[in-house]
Amino acid sequence: MSPLLTEEPPAAPTQTERAYALLHRAIVSCEFGPGERLRVEELGRRYGVSSSPVREALNRLVATGLVDALENRGFRVAPLTVEGVTDLTRVRLLVELETLRDAMTHGTDRWEAGIVAAAHALALSEQRLKDVAPGLDATWSARHRDFHLAIYDGTRSPLLRNMVGQLFDSAERYRRFSARHRRLPRAKHAEHRQLMAAVLSRDVRRAGDLLVQHVTSTERSVAAALLAMDARSVQ
Repeated sequence: MSPLLTEEPPAAPTQTERAYALLHRAIVSCEFGPGERLRVEELGRRYGVSSSPVREALNRLVATGLVDALENRGFRVAPLTVEGVTDLTRVRLLVELETLRDAMTHGTDRWEAGIVAAAHALALSEQRLKDVAPGLDATWSARHRDFHLAIYDGTRSPLLRNMVGQLFDSAERYRRFSARHRRLPRAKHAEHRQLMAAVLSRDVRRAGDLLVQHVTSTERSVAAALLAMDARSVQ
């Protein structure tokens, strides 16, 4: 009798992968402030990894735009600026509208089911938060990302899908920053429901219009928060 075939357990992440994941999450969630210096030795002690993997992780994060490399002076968290969010929004819409059209053209029943499941999980998270602003809640933020990326999972292009994820993470840092300084809540639940309905009905024009409104609303909120902070800093 031949031996039973068993699946090999997933490989443990390397120190570089672990450092990258921890730093990526910390920067996107604004644990490190815009422009804050990232010192390799301090980060190694914080995350329990050696300096070389931390440096490799930081160099990978430079490629994503979340970290700046300072010539002969180490690394810092990339700043958040009005010009930066304007440029990011423009590029997001170029990439996401194309990915959305492709996903809606080629998405399968399984793709539709994934969107519905992600939307349901996001709604449950919002219900549990009740009167608490969801923008800074880690579970809501993760499910919010899952919902948006589920919409694009129908695309045939892995490159487009990866670009959407990277741009979303860059925008998430801006969104988190804005949520900390926003005075009035934003009714995102209604925006998400409308977007999902248009996507599932394969109404490309309406879905595109709603996506533009959704993304540019975030841009306006972020720009207002950044300008308000600038005004306070000069008082």
